[in-house]
Amino acid sequence: MAGEERKGGEGLKRRMGIFFLIVLSLFAFFYGWLIFLAASGSRFYLFWFFLSVSFLFLEELIRHGIWRRFPLLRGTCLLGIFMGLLFLLVSWSLIGTEFFSRGEEKLDYLVVLGAQVRPSGPAAVLRLRLDRAFTYLSENPETFCIVSGGKGQNEPCSEAEAMRDYLLRRGISAERILLEDQSKNTRENIANSARLLNPERDRVGILSSDFHVYRGKAIAKKAGYREVFAVSARSNRLYLLNNMLRESLALAKDKIAGNL
Repeated sequence: MAGEERKGGEGLKRRMGIFFLIVLSLFAFFYGWLIFLAASGSRFYLFWFFLSVSFLFLEELIRHGIWRRFPLLRGTCLLGIFMGLLFLLVSWSLIGTEFFSRGEEKLDYLVVLGAQVRPSGPAAVLRLRLDRAFTYLSENPETFCIVSGGKGQNEPCSEAEAMRDYLLRRGISAERILLEDQSKNTRENIANSARLLNPERDRVGILSSDFHVYRGKAIAKKAGYREVFAVSARSNRLYLLNNMLRESLALAKDKIAGNL
C-alpha cells in the first residue's frame, strides 16, 4: 500500500514537472515572438526560442524516464540551472542599484547614450531616454548635453543626429548640445564622449534606460570619469525581462573584456 502511494506521489510530481516545463516552453516561445515583432534591431529573440527548445528537451527527459535513470545528467542540469539563477540574482542586484537613480543637480555634462533610430525617428526606448534628458536639461539650464551614438547598419542617420534633432524640436538650445556620432557600443559611447569634456574635472551624468544605466556608469568609472552619476530613464515594462536578461550577458561580457 505504501509502495503504491509512493508511486502515485512520484507520478503526480512527474506530471506536474512535465506540465510546468510545457508552460515555460510556450511562454518563452511566445515572448520571443513578441520580441521579434518589436523589431528592435537585435537578434536576442533567438535566445528565447533556444530557451523554449531547452524546456521541451527537459520535458522529454522527464516524460521518458531518462531524468531518473541518469543521475549524472540530472545533476549536471540542476547545477547549470542553479548557476544560471545565481548569475541572474547577482547581475540583477547590481543593475538594481541604479535602476531608479535620478542623478545630481547642476551637472556640467549629461551624456545621453543612444539606441535604435528608425526612418520615422527615435525608437520608443530612445524617446524615453530623450524625454528624461529634456526634463533634466529644462531643470538644469546650465548643463550641457552630449548625445552619443553612431549610425547602425539599419539606421537612416546616426543616433546622435536623431537625438539632437529631437531635443531641438523640444526646445533645447543648439548651443547646449554636442554630438558624438562615431560610437557603436556603450564602451565607445563613454570613451568618445570623454573627448568632449574633462573626465577628471567635470561632473558628468550618464543617462540611459533603467536596465542599462548601471553598466554605462560602471564603464565610465573604469574609463577615468572622476565624478560620474547615473540618470535613469524609464523603459517599457513589457520588454523589461528581455532587456534585463540581455543586459546581464552584456555585463558579463564587459567584465571579461576589462571594461568594468
